[in-house]
Parts: sequence; C-alpha cells; structure tokens
Amino acid sequence: IYHITSLTNASSPKLAACYNTEAMAKTESPKSSVQTDMAPESKPAKDPGTDDDIADLTKGLGSFSIETKPTSRKLNAPAAIQHFADLLASNKFRNIVILTGAGVSCSAGIPDFRTPGTGLYDNLQKYNLPFPEAVFDLNFYRNNPAPFVQLASELWPGLKHSPTVTHSFIALLEKKGMLLRNYTQNIDMLELLAGVSEEKIIECHGHFRTASCTTCPAAFDGNECKRIIVNEKRAPLCKKCGGAVKPDIVFFGEGLPGRFHRLLRQDMKKADLLLVMGTSLMVGPVNMIPDMVPKSCPRVLLNRELVGSFLKRGGVQTRRKNYDKTGKDTFCAGDCDENIRILCNLLDWEEELDELNSSTRLIPPKARK
Repeated sequence: IYHITSLTNASSPKLAACYNTEAMAKTESPKSSVQTDMAPESKPAKDPGTDDDIADLTKGLGSFSIETKPTSRKLNAPAAIQHFADLLASNKFRNIVILTGAGVSCSAGIPDFRTPGTGLYDNLQKYNLPFPEAVFDLNFYRNNPAPFVQLASELWPGLKHSPTVTHSFIALLEKKGMLLRNYTQNIDMLELLAGVSEEKIIECHGHFRTASCTTCPAAFDGNECKRIIVNEKRAPLCKKCGGAVKPDIVFFGEGLPGRFHRLLRQDMKKADLLLVMGTSLMVGPVNMIPDMVPKSCPRVLLNRELVGSFLKRGGVQTRRKNYDKTGKDTFCAGDCDENIRILCNLLDWEEELDELNSSTRLIPPKARK
C-alpha cells in the first residue's frame, strides 16, 4: 500500500490536471457511486496526453515522495474466529448481548470457581469451611462472617486487579454503538472499571458498591462497608438491629437483583447477536439466557470448552432446537483474551483495544506518587 507524502511542484495546472485525472481513473470503479451520481450534462475531462502534458508530468515526478504505509500484521485465525469477525464487520449488529463468567477475569489474577486445582472452591481450605460454597451462604455468614470478610478484603474491586483485554473489548463494542447489554455473573466490577457504562451492565450476582444488613432491610453506606472489611478485617454491624452487614452481592439463598428481572425479557427480544464468554453455564437462572434469544439471533461462544446448549452429542450444536434454518452456533475454543486479540486484529481494532486497556490499568500502590 502506498501513499503520497509530498507534492512540491503543484504550480503546473497541466500537471495537476493530469495527476487528478489519473487518480480518478485508478480509484473510481465503473460502478462507483461517484459515477452513478454524476450529472448527465457533465463534460468529460480534457485528454491530458499531449506532449507538453507528458513533459510536465515527467518533470513533476521528481517532486513526489512515495513510501510504504505500515500496516498491522494479520494473525493466523481459526475459521470460527474469522467467521465471528465477518459477522461484526458486516455492521448488521447493533444490539449485541454479552454473557460473561469468571473465565474472563482469570488473567486479571482472579480465580474462577470450579477449575480443579486452581479454582476458588478448591483453595478455601484455610477458611475451615464445612463445604466450599459456604463462603457465599447467607445463613453461614450470619453466624460466621470471618471467611467471607477475609476473602472480600483480598478481592475487593479496584484495589489489585485491572480489567483484561476481554473487558476492554466489551467497552469497545459499546463505544462503537454495538452493545445492548452485558450480563455478567462476576462480582469483580471489572466491566465497569474497563469503561462499560453502568447502564449497559447487568450485574446478575450483585456488586460491592452498596451494602445492606443481612437481618433487616436497612441499607448501609458502601464506602464505610469497604473501609471496615478491607482495613479492619471484620464484618460491619447494622446500626438499626446489630445484624451482620455485607456488600450487596448475591449469596446462595438470595434472589437476583430486580434490574435483572426488569430488563431480561426485553433485552432478549432485542438481541441480534449473543456472545457468551468464560462461563461453565452451571448456575441458574443466568444459564438459561443463551436459550432465550430470538430464533434469528446468532450465538457465539468464546470458551475453553463447549457448555450448556452449545454442546450436543460431544460436539458443537449446529442447529439448536429453536433456531432457524440458516443459523448456526459458533464456538471459538481457547483463552478469551487470546481469541479477542486475534478477533480485533482481523477487524483492525487492536490499537483501539490496547489504548482502552492501558488507560484502565491500576497503578500499583508503590508506583503512586
């Protein structure tokens, strides 16, 4: 690919006319909108091919500086990711619904829940829990809040963990006007820290920004809750009834946020593409979302393994039960961040992705002035 970086001899009208005519001839196809829109009475350009014109053109060529224009190196892409890139490049999708799980946050240093050996539930022995899920059990917290308090003080959003490139990709889709909603099962708030607007996020399992009593319905100041848990390593106590206070994340035994129920059905009706990333689809009712989109809605899974209704008889579901005759699921196997980077490389979005991601990285405490 070449581009002209300088034209120092522009004083010759003949040379300029010749150059402009040549440029039009090379850049305009017979079917271009420019030719279609030309007025019938337009006169053809004067033929520049006279001896004088050719002499001027030859003389003027020394004034051009031509150099190669750098282009980004295209990565080798699996067919599934290429297909996903083609879908996004078509510019047909303006109401993309994204469902994310713990897998999109692993590269930020936050473990998922169920991976054998490295998952959160396999590494809670130090808390002496009767069963791993007890750390998020409401009744257990009321009687013994210490394990959750210790865990929350280590994982509190905005202290140690920065958004991943996958989170930045979600923010990039919103920036491009393509995101309808991100339904996240995570409580790490990394979507918000990545720059996704709060209005576009449904935090299915709650968040740390606000807090309330586990005994009575009294609200508790979110910043005060953070200070007590992170700095004092203890559970805040309700000022009205003395019960244990916790952040407004959803424990086992609690219902999902009202906003989830208010927006779910209308979002599913509007969805024109569903993207599922980094989830086992084992926790309800969120795991039903992939089966709630319209028949015409393509579904894309970025995951290490096939899950939920994407899986059929040991392979990818090629024609799900409520799908139309032309639609197929797309499975992009592997690491979320790696696949997102390949995808953005194909779309020429990689520079924007990196700029977004670097702008949201937390500054380590020792590096702060």
